[in-house]
Amino acid sequence: MNQSFIIGICGGTGSGKTTVARAILEAVGAGEVVFLQQDSYYRNLADMPLDARNHANFDHPDAIDNDLLVEHLRLLKSGNTAELPIYDFRTHVRREETARTVTKPIIIVEGILIFAEPRLLTEMDIKVFVDTPDDIRFIRRMGRDIAERGRTVESVVEQYLATVRPMHQQFVEPSKRIADIIIPEGGHNAVGIELLSVMIQRRLARESTVNQKARSV
Repeated sequence: MNQSFIIGICGGTGSGKTTVARAILEAVGAGEVVFLQQDSYYRNLADMPLDARNHANFDHPDAIDNDLLVEHLRLLKSGNTAELPIYDFRTHVRREETARTVTKPIIIVEGILIFAEPRLLTEMDIKVFVDTPDDIRFIRRMGRDIAERGRTVESVVEQYLATVRPMHQQFVEPSKRIADIIIPEGGHNAVGIELLSVMIQRRLARESTVNQKARSV
């Protein structure tokens, strides 16, 4: 069995990484793609008081359980299944249930800090950076955190100034130099998404042809 093709999609919070990943998934077909989100691999903070959890630095690489993410990525890449974690962003606790996921020809790994983990980089076949202006990213993050994560405007601003912005400057922005492809403006860049999708579709077509020839021998 051929190993899965790994695409890493990095970029700052609110840059449009998830939008790009989902656009690729829609273009290529959900049956061909596994979508791994680094956000699901935040460390379980159940042993901390809720107030302390709310003030944790979620934008530093140490906030991510990269050991588990790398393990799952390698399992899926080699053709096995993996029990993916489910994270509750309102309470900052990993849920007891997991999401059993089977391998597929394409694996997309998405997150703000995936290029900061060398073990993930060595598994990636293509590295994509979604580059969006800071003000747009902040507006998107505020809207998401208020609507989906029960946050207040004040808490979003406080977190952005305390950890999100400095961690972005230290870890995320420099990682842009590692990328093979840079897509400006995230999900609004239809041309960039289409080119990436076409490249993936061509790879799938080539692998299908090779597999058919191998079976006919």
